[in-house]
Amino acid sequence: MKKTAILTVIAFCFFAYNAYAASDAFKDNIYNPGQLKPVDSVLKVKVGQKAPDFILKAVSGETVSLKDYRGKKNVVISFVPAAWTPVCSDQWPGYNIISDIFENNDAVLLGITVDSIPTLFSWTNQMGKLWFEVLSDFWPHGKVAAKFGVLRSDGVAERALFIIDKKGIIRYIDVHNINQRPPLEDLVRELERLK
Repeated sequence: MKKTAILTVIAFCFFAYNAYAASDAFKDNIYNPGQLKPVDSVLKVKVGQKAPDFILKAVSGETVSLKDYRGKKNVVISFVPAAWTPVCSDQWPGYNIISDIFENNDAVLLGITVDSIPTLFSWTNQMGKLWFEVLSDFWPHGKVAAKFGVLRSDGVAERALFIIDKKGIIRYIDVHNINQRPPLEDLVRELERLK
């Protein structure tokens, strides 16, 4: 791992509590589902395979397609289960701290959840400005999550990360315990392997 990436991850770990600390009003709106089954789906894709394309609406009003990045950028897809839940509300703001690592590795981040655009609009406004596109896989419900094999039996997505290279090939998959944030250092390491 490069020195700047290591320093960024160390800084992230040191300041993570403050970065994730939301206003009291925001915290009062977070729904805690309790401990969930760590993984509840069967992957339909694997490393080395072409990623399934998709087109989704973004909170920004844009329509985003995976194929739009082919030949231009590496793509990290971050599926999270649901808006207004504790781990999800911590995970995505944390990516603001390492936005330069995405830039240095010629990568974009796409956040995907099965929530509707109005819900995602309200939630992301409460979290603060996110530098990446937040996409709604609401209708047809969970269609993109299902294509990847990360739609859980209760209708939410797994907490999962996919790194897709500029050729559209899946280079890394982490279907993580839904109750925990994936370690940033793993994501940084895998992004740097693309060089």
